[in-house]
Amino acid sequence: MKAVGLFSGGLDSALAIKLVKDQGIEVIALNFVSPFCTCVGDGCSIAKMAEGLGVKVKLVKKGKDYLKIIRNPKHGYGRNINPCIDCKIYILKKAKQYAKKMGAKFIFTGEVVGQRPMSQHYKTLMLIEKEAGLKGKLVRPLSAQLLPPTEAEKKGWIDRKKLLKFRGRVRRPQLDLAKKFKMDGFMCGGSGCRLTEKEYAKKLRDLLENKKRVRINDIILLKHGRHFRYNENKIIVGKNERDNKILLNLKNKTDYIFEVPGIGSPTTLLKGNKSKEVVKLAAQLTVRYSDSKDKETLVKYGKKLKNDIKVQQLSESKIKELMIT
Repeated sequence: MKAVGLFSGGLDSALAIKLVKDQGIEVIALNFVSPFCTCVGDGCSIAKMAEGLGVKVKLVKKGKDYLKIIRNPKHGYGRNINPCIDCKIYILKKAKQYAKKMGAKFIFTGEVVGQRPMSQHYKTLMLIEKEAGLKGKLVRPLSAQLLPPTEAEKKGWIDRKKLLKFRGRVRRPQLDLAKKFKMDGFMCGGSGCRLTEKEYAKKLRDLLENKKRVRINDIILLKHGRHFRYNENKIIVGKNERDNKILLNLKNKTDYIFEVPGIGSPTTLLKGNKSKEVVKLAAQLTVRYSDSKDKETLVKYGKKLKNDIKVQQLSESKIKELMIT
């Protein structure tokens, strides 16, 4: 007997996997890799977590089709730019396809009734599974006894009596169960999504409003540097050495880069048309966040830093006017 379990890396999905696996069912953990994850890679290893649970993990990237959902979600956004309902439907449709391919009997998640304000109310849970083509077939082990019996429970593939009835946003029952199972290290979960963050939402909205064809690299760049908008131009100024390296790695062939030579300087990316006015502006922003104290500073710029321009510091009022976040 095989089952596919959605595995975010969070405690709830880990507990759900444990409950299903303990019934002698072979579990395949399915993790969706999102460009909006808040993880930075330090100590966050889905593969290591899955190994600790004794299950195999399949990684699936959210691609261009997911970006279309972000632009125009059928069920709208949450507080910021998080299309939680449409996101879960998208994931479950992909999971359904994968489960069929692997010969899995059913799909399950770590959802808890009433835990999340937008996507985990009872009516919403029923709506999601219906639109994903999984009506009456999606098992939610942590809250199963509060929900109608699923196909897997009716046919005896899984014992409903051994499933739970967790409800609401209080985490103590999960933590107590994790302690009983001697489980720890599950920190990154479904809530670790930048789409729920106010400042990130501003940058993403700006990107979607000003660019018709958004690429994954454009999304990744939103996590790094200070972002400025001048008409159709986007200017990104690195905050630290790590940002600088990432900006250089993700630059397009047509992008200009800016640096102040000889002193501590950010790397700046200029996207869009390269008019004299905007080149000067990008150079001034570079100087503003460099270590230069001079009234006028030399800045190297271009596709390969072959051009020079001398500029003065940009006023703080102008910086606030241009800054997206």
